[in-house]
Amino acid sequence: MEKVNLKEKLTIIDQPWSPTIVGELNGQYVKLARFDGAYVWHAHETEDELFYVVSGRLNIELRDRTIELAPGEFFIVPHGVEHKPVALPKAEVLLFEPASTLNTGTAQANQWTRNPEELDRL
Repeated sequence: MEKVNLKEKLTIIDQPWSPTIVGELNGQYVKLARFDGAYVWHAHETEDELFYVVSGRLNIELRDRTIELAPGEFFIVPHGVEHKPVALPKAEVLLFEPASTLNTGTAQANQWTRNPEELDRL
């Protein structure tokens, strides 16, 4: 058991849109990521996804509205809801989601697709 310093861990992550596992509990991963610009529209059929903004600004675009997040704020996207994260222009984000979650969800595989078993761990 070790404490986790988010700022310290974020200095190690250099690739945008590449979530890195920093903790695990009850079948859930705690991940850190750097977001840069817009991601892809996607949904997760069975998993909810929590976005907590550590630094920067992040919009979670939904088909009917946009959720604007500042540092210290989070938003939970319920499973099945199509969404598109957009960093303004960059953001550092903590994600909390089931360990089985594919980061691009239902979107076609692309340069950002990371299978859960392929994710880096810090």
